[in-house]
Amino acid sequence: MLKKPKFLAKVKKVYLVGIKGVGMTAIACCLQDLGIKVKGSDVEEVFVTDQILKKRKIKWEVGFDEGFLKEKPDLVITTGSHGGLENPQVKAAKKMGIEILTYAQALGKFMVGKEGVSVCGVGGKTTTSAIITTLLDLAGRKPSFVIGGGTVDPLGIPGRYDEGGQFVAEADEYVNSPGIDDRVKFFFQKPKVIVVTNIEYDHPDVYQDLSQTKKTFREFFETLPQDGLLVACLDNQNVRETINDLSVNCQTYGFSPQADWTIGKVFFGQEQTIFDLSYKGAVIDQVKLKVPGRYNVLNATAAFAVTTFLGLDAKTIKNGLASFGGVQRRFEFIGEENGIKLYDDYAHHPAEIKAALAAAKNWFPENRIIAVFQSHTYSRTKALFNDFARAFSLAHQVIITDIYASAREEKDPAVSGQLLAEEAAKYHSRVVYKAGEKEVIAFLKQEAKEGDIIFTIGAGDIFQWHKPILESLKN
Repeated sequence: MLKKPKFLAKVKKVYLVGIKGVGMTAIACCLQDLGIKVKGSDVEEVFVTDQILKKRKIKWEVGFDEGFLKEKPDLVITTGSHGGLENPQVKAAKKMGIEILTYAQALGKFMVGKEGVSVCGVGGKTTTSAIITTLLDLAGRKPSFVIGGGTVDPLGIPGRYDEGGQFVAEADEYVNSPGIDDRVKFFFQKPKVIVVTNIEYDHPDVYQDLSQTKKTFREFFETLPQDGLLVACLDNQNVRETINDLSVNCQTYGFSPQADWTIGKVFFGQEQTIFDLSYKGAVIDQVKLKVPGRYNVLNATAAFAVTTFLGLDAKTIKNGLASFGGVQRRFEFIGEENGIKLYDDYAHHPAEIKAALAAAKNWFPENRIIAVFQSHTYSRTKALFNDFARAFSLAHQVIITDIYASAREEKDPAVSGQLLAEEAAKYHSRVVYKAGEKEVIAFLKQEAKEGDIIFTIGAGDIFQWHKPILESLKN
């Protein structure tokens, strides 16, 4: 029987408000591993996590009715969405005297008593966390983890609580409960190792500007203990500026020759990635990956640095990297019809879109790339409007759909998918606006031809369009 973390010592039943969120589902898996009875609530909309919850026989109720708490759980954990701490179920639980934690608080408490590995950055958190966990798992370390990305190959699940000494988690720079508790989520974690993949301006509803974002990340790095380690991507200018004169133990990585872990030759082709790595004069050659893109070479290098620090040898790490098959909604192959391949990516920041399309170009240099982009949140689209418009240069054809609004915001008439398409057309000769699923499918049916690679891109519900897209390409 696994020993429970201290905060769950007397807990037998937990209710998760917003259970279908990727991080919340991962926490539900951890709780279930500890023999705790788990239930929850969420909206009716289909999430990538639905299948995971069903497979684990974790039930959820639709809506946020106070009556769902009649069995009186010992603990309620709430997401930051759907009102966060102001959610009607959370307020009802408070009145009933039930202990309440946010997702970020619970994640921090899960890490206590373990060697925490926190992965932060505006892109690459999920994949880097997944690679580190895979390496530790295949080395027999039995790590605990919370990864916010649906299923992970070869782990099969996004979250687990196990008897090993490490706990790997994403560390998010968003706030605990918007407008109610604006403490930044990652400060609830007290890790021994922090990875920073990049720093960019994101979450304009939280940060005034890039300098405030960098200041917050630096404060997080300064929480590391003396025997801890910061693993930082030197290729990112904002990271370089943020770690300047920082008095914590730090190892850098990147394509930059100044990096401690320097990436050398890289080969992309035949749907594989091979690269060389050097550290302290030693060369580690022929490191193989089954996932594409320079960004995944960076993610794998960060994982190499972390797991070396945690005591794995180079051969074990190389074997583990060759076994890593990727994360759901990260350059995920969906299917093929009539010689047209469909891929999906969660990219929702201009830098991530550019990286995903560059990876696609490297793997499919001879093929036309058709990008279907659904922007996520009015606030982000508005703040990064010009950057989004310029992000699609590597696609042959660009389709921009209506913005997918977050549960935490109101519609903003000053920005729209159509306006974004008009702006993007100034920088790309083949951009069309198609409002939603039906219009996109009709366009693809007419335009896509054998050899094309279609990419659905975005953090909204665009992943639900895959089945009908493939169906339409049959005929």
